[in-house]
Amino acid sequence: MKGCWKIFFLLLLSGPEVLVAQYRIQELGAIRLDGKWQFAIDPADVGQKASWFSDQIKDGFDQVTVPHCFTTDPRFRYYTGTAWYRKHFQWSPQPGKRVLLHFDAAFYKADIWLNEKKVGSHEGGYTPFHFDVTDFVTEGNNLLTVSVTNNTWKHGTIPGAKDHNRPNYALPGWLNFGGITRPVYLTVPPEVYTENIKVEALPDLDAGTASLKLKVRIRNSSDQPAAPGPAIQVSREGQPLAVSWKSGSTEIPAGATAIWEAEASLPAGLVKLWNLDTPNLYDLSVTVGADRRSARFGIRKIEVAGARLLLNGQPVKAAGGNRVIDYQNYGALEPDWLIEQDFRLMKEAGMELHRLTHYTPASYFYELADQYGMLIISEAGNWQLSPDQMDADSIRAKFKQQFTEMAERDWNHPSVFACSVGNEYLSEQPAGQRWTRDMIAFARELDPTRLYTFATMRLNILPQKPEDEASQYVDFICTNTYGAHARSLDHMHRLYPDKPVLISEWGARADAAGGEKAQAAHITDIVKLIRERPYVIGASWWAYNDYESRYQGTSPEGLRPWGIVTHDRKLRPSYEVHQREMAPLVLQKEAFTVGAEGSHLLQLRVVCRDDFPAYPVKQYTLRIGDTNVTIPDLHPGEQLVLELPVTGFNNTAEVTVTKPTGFVILKQTLSLY
Repeated sequence: MKGCWKIFFLLLLSGPEVLVAQYRIQELGAIRLDGKWQFAIDPADVGQKASWFSDQIKDGFDQVTVPHCFTTDPRFRYYTGTAWYRKHFQWSPQPGKRVLLHFDAAFYKADIWLNEKKVGSHEGGYTPFHFDVTDFVTEGNNLLTVSVTNNTWKHGTIPGAKDHNRPNYALPGWLNFGGITRPVYLTVPPEVYTENIKVEALPDLDAGTASLKLKVRIRNSSDQPAAPGPAIQVSREGQPLAVSWKSGSTEIPAGATAIWEAEASLPAGLVKLWNLDTPNLYDLSVTVGADRRSARFGIRKIEVAGARLLLNGQPVKAAGGNRVIDYQNYGALEPDWLIEQDFRLMKEAGMELHRLTHYTPASYFYELADQYGMLIISEAGNWQLSPDQMDADSIRAKFKQQFTEMAERDWNHPSVFACSVGNEYLSEQPAGQRWTRDMIAFARELDPTRLYTFATMRLNILPQKPEDEASQYVDFICTNTYGAHARSLDHMHRLYPDKPVLISEWGARADAAGGEKAQAAHITDIVKLIRERPYVIGASWWAYNDYESRYQGTSPEGLRPWGIVTHDRKLRPSYEVHQREMAPLVLQKEAFTVGAEGSHLLQLRVVCRDDFPAYPVKQYTLRIGDTNVTIPDLHPGEQLVLELPVTGFNNTAEVTVTKPTGFVILKQTLSLY
């Protein structure tokens, strides 16, 4: 881990093609269509009628680099409406192959043409979609055209305008960053190919073994029935593992799609569990004829036991943060270097367990969370939808579509331990109750391996009975609470004593009374209350970063300054306070002995918290001066005293604690005398 965090600032000066390469693509053999595109805004919505998808239209287009966010492009800043993208590319026919056109995301509604023929449409700004364009591509020059609108201030969009009839209240709380905001590419599979893989890996914690269940969705695009016999390979750290699979046979009719299933057992010698500090991963590949698809997974068990969240049978309580996808001059673009920077800053701030955001980020964030350990609740749609909207069949259908796209993209990530079906809707009203019950039932049928919740703000009004609010349907409570924390939390626990509570939002603005100093003090004050309540398993600060908005209460600079880092990722004083308060260890000087010739001895007590945060600490490293020591493994509530040599005659010593994954999670200055 050490030394692998490189922020590639020089790439920003190296031209668009280099920058485009900073957007990771998961698909094997992808043919990038990123880079230089033609672009035009269409405020009058005349482009489709005027056939802007035609190659006969030559003039009036600017040049942009895709992925592209037109909201932050200086030429089109804050434009809301329809925009057009066009790109020419060369193609050579490949007999016996299909041609699939992929978009990792386009905000919000996209219409696609290829060679002046309509390919299809997609609605939803954060999830991937694709089309089979085999019958649209031609030999030689091809013209791909995409029309995108970011006008989500409609009653029927997700997120969308609310119908509460309040001044300046209809808009979502974040900016409607428009454009083709994630990579565009082609894949060329054979006629019988794998569309998706789902791996369910569940350990037997007593026996040390694990069961694997594999579901492979196979598409037969040929004109003949197919009976593929997929070959499966599992490896760990590059070494193939001997795994015996049991499977049935599946015949897929011509032009149809089917699910092929297989099961296997891993003996104890092959099982290494995934957790926050030892995030062991496995690689799986499925070969169907000439097609090969891969997936990465971890073996871990997540469950709720009373008011506790258990990871591999051990209680875990940890802090977190909400990350709004918004970076100065980039908007919704997430180049790899930005994701790496944000991930590192969040980990080192102690943000380990959280409802990450109101929509799904680029998949690379989850890849890092898998690789370096992080627990994430993934959320789709329903940001403060009104009762009428939640009861509307059209809204429900759009939510299910976007939720499915999110779930199917991310369901192999061990870091994604739960999913949320919404944020801050009126969950005490009948429509909110119906939505929660129905959408959790839908989601659980789609993926029964996750826990399910939603972020409520309505438990703060102190309903009297458990059935008065929709949290009765969740596996654990997520609450957005910004005041009267003790009263609200205690009331939730009285209503639902067997459900853990995660504070999915809490925080203070840096521009409120008292400024940044008061924001930092707020962390210390509220964490003290949390530590007195063992049923609280998490506290996810709103927000990790400042972000742009048009919502009521936005600052004159156009920002909502809730972050422990600013819009351009400068650290606020609250960052250091959050890091210290959310570290699982406490360091206390016991004694300091002065020796001869500048050689001294520090006795340092290391305490593993048993209140909040609290989880086992294994293979952590402590550094003081030039001395590095490995802290013996500690469980919550355990402590020990280390004797450390200190050289020199300074009055203070700097101590740092580093996770086994390489993240510095505690920095402390000790007074020696």
